[in-house]
Formats: sequence, C-alpha cells, structure tokens
Amino acid sequence: MAHLITNCTFSASPAVKTFSGSPSYCCNVGKLQNSKSLNLSLKSSSKREKKSYVTCASAAVQGQTQTPLTGSQEASGHSSSKPKKVMVIGGDGYCGWATALHLSNKGYEVAIVDNLVRRLFDHQLGLDSLTPITSIQNRIRRWKSLTGKTIQLFIGDICDFDFLSEAFKSFEPDAAVHFGEQRSAPYSMIDRSRAVYTQHNNVIGTLNVLFAIKEYSEECHLVKLGTMGEYGTPNIDIEEGFITITHNGRTDTLPYPKQASSFYHLSKVHDSHNIAFTCKAWGIRATDLNQGVVYGVRTDETAMHEELSNRFDYDGVFGTALNRFCVQAAVGHPLTVYGKGGQTRGYLDIRDTVQCVELAIANPAKPGEFRVFNQFTEQFSVNDLAKLVTAAGAKLGLDVHTKSVPNPRVEAEEHYYNAKHTKLIELGLVPHLLSDSLLDSLLNFAVQYKDRVDNAQIMPSVSWKKMGAKPRTVSV
Repeated sequence: MAHLITNCTFSASPAVKTFSGSPSYCCNVGKLQNSKSLNLSLKSSSKREKKSYVTCASAAVQGQTQTPLTGSQEASGHSSSKPKKVMVIGGDGYCGWATALHLSNKGYEVAIVDNLVRRLFDHQLGLDSLTPITSIQNRIRRWKSLTGKTIQLFIGDICDFDFLSEAFKSFEPDAAVHFGEQRSAPYSMIDRSRAVYTQHNNVIGTLNVLFAIKEYSEECHLVKLGTMGEYGTPNIDIEEGFITITHNGRTDTLPYPKQASSFYHLSKVHDSHNIAFTCKAWGIRATDLNQGVVYGVRTDETAMHEELSNRFDYDGVFGTALNRFCVQAAVGHPLTVYGKGGQTRGYLDIRDTVQCVELAIANPAKPGEFRVFNQFTEQFSVNDLAKLVTAAGAKLGLDVHTKSVPNPRVEAEEHYYNAKHTKLIELGLVPHLLSDSLLDSLLNFAVQYKDRVDNAQIMPSVSWKKMGAKPRTVSV
C-alpha cells in the first residue's frame, strides 16, 4: 500500500482531531491506492477496508468578499456574515478544481473531497497533462497565499461511507457539488475491470452521497454533474430532463428517454434515476447538470499563478474533442476526425462550467425537487470543430490538416441533434461563445506546452467493439 504523506498528525481512529502548523486547512486522510491495489479494488468492492484515517484543523475563511446564503438560512434569519458552505467532491479534477477556486473566490466556504485516483490513472496508462500540475496540497497552499482564503481538504474515497460520513459531519455542507466520478467513456471501455470500476465507483459513490445528505445534512442541495451523453442522439429535439407525451389519448410528463453509449454514460443514467428516486422518497433537493463537452483550461482563478494551473488532457482516453484538436494542430499532427465527423454535441467553455455551478448553488432546488439543466452553450459537429481549428491555425502560421480515422466508438456519425438549454440562461448565465480570439488563445496555449506532448498518446487506442477482458496498465 502506498502511503500518503501530509503535513498533519495521523490517528488510527476516525475521530476528528486538530493539528497545529501550516497550512491551515482540513486534511482528512483515507486510502490512496497504488496501481496494484487499484486493480484489486476493481475486481471486488467487498474487499474494501473500512478503516478511515481522519485528521482535521479548523480555520477561519479570510478575505471574504461575499456571503452567499442558502434559502433555509435566509428564511431562518441567519446572519448574512455566515458564508454558504460548499463541498466540491472531485475537486482535484478538471472541472472540480476550477469550480472550487471560483466558488472560493466568490466568497463561499469550500471543502474539496477527493481520493486523487485520477492522477493514478495517468500513471497506469502512461499519460500526462499537457500542463504541469502540482499536488493538491501545494495548490491549496498557493491559493491561500495569494488570496488569504482557506480551502479545506478531505482525502479519501466516497465509496467508503465511513470516510464520507466523517467529512459530512465535519464540514456540514449547505451544498455538495458532485464531480467525483470516473468521467471518461473510453476509460470505461478499455476492459472488463475498468467497466466494473466505473459503474461501481460512480453509482455507489453517488448513492453514498445521497445517504450522507439524508443522514447528516438534510437541507444540503446536491448539484450533480451529469452528461448530455445520457440522451444519446434521438431523431427528435432533446428537452431538459423531461418530455410531455400524449399516448392513446392520455398525457403525462416523463423523464426524457435515455440512450447511453458507453458503460460510463450508463453509470450516469443510473445516477439520475437514483437521485430522482431519493428526491421523491426522502425530500432531497437536487440539480442534475447534464453537461456537454468542455473545452479550455483557464479561468480567472487558475490563471493567477502557475501552481493553480488546471489539468489539460489531449490523449485519446481523457482528452475532449476541441482540446485534442488544438494540441494536434500545435504539434503538426493531423486532426483526428472519427469516421464521417458528423457527430454533433453541445460544447461549453470551462469558464461557463464554473458559472453554471455557481448559478445552481445560488438558486437551489426546493426540498423534494429533482431539476435537470442541460449545461452547454453551443452545438458543433466534429467536422465543424476541425474546420474552425484549421482556419484559426492558418492565421497563426500553423499548417493544419484533417485526417479521418476509423471510429473507435459505436455511434451514429450523421444524425439530427437539437438540444434545449434555456434554464441556465434564464438564471443569468452569460456564456463565453467560441470565437476566433478564443481559438487563438487555445492554440497559443497548446504551442506554449507542445514540448510536453507525447505523440504516441494522440491516436485513439480504445475500441468499443474490441474492448479487452484483462486490464492493460503501464508499470510504475
């Protein structure tokens, strides 16, 4: 078992203890698995060790400029000096890190919960972020030194309910933003063990979050990152979560039909069903953000210092389409269009991801309400993106070519696609639309770090039809 070294005192019991010294954030230490132990955990969840190691230090949040409140706080007359407490589960990841900083900067009291397994995936598969990213502890220390704001840190696995319970009881969140899932469709299709891991981690982790809210924080608003991939590509307009149907003379409003296209997307579908059920049964308040494909890397906060940089994936497993195309253009690799390239999806800037999450938190669902927002700003086909990157690259003197490669996925390559996305706009979303200047910025960013690109990781290596039965890993 690999040991995680932190600047705090360990205790073998799950009791919360305090420690002295810098940095002054809460560090709750559960298990961090190495390559061998992760592979074992993929085989059987029944072998999980239940013991958690938890240490904690309380610290006042400094430098607050706003004091957001929950609806229940406002109704009960709580002092406006008390900031709203938001737990960001998966706060070390691509969307989670940017969101945690954004919310902290806006005056929320933030805690990150993460088991750091995403970094382990990179080691196992021989991948690396285009941007150098420092440890989560260094990230939080740097944020504290620059802003005076404290982000608490709980390191552990949300599939371990004992650990998650201690985190909830210690932090007492008003809102829980749930990014803490294996988020890659290709990763879930590598082999049997990773398909099982994806479904177990995502579905059981979300169930644990729901039970933690029910048992320890009944008023907590769950903001869950879903995916537009739950809907598939139907030949009718995609509504926001629900559709009104008239059948045999009777009319009802029902959940929009789901047509998931990977074991990852299927896990998200089951999450949505579990969340909707617990809202009805237990009165939980929840917002399901069905997010499109995210691009970009910088927000106002991550741009403040190199140690706050977000990760930037360009490989065929974790990289998203536009980010991958920009890196390919920067290193002179043909843009890899899968099949006919007519696959159309919703896209949004990482800056809009954090804005959407903030809007959902500031306007919480009612008790027992299950809301679904389609979270994207524009729709593009893969061919559309390739043309945009080619034109933008030419302006920068890059010789950009496009290459059609066999589609590793099982999906329609030409289809109708029109998804509604009005609810977040109505709440005040001001989107950052894809423009020439933004593409120039993304391409320049990719050129800046092109020496870090591993060309061997650019082409797709995971096939939906040929997924393996045994795990393939890189020795660490």
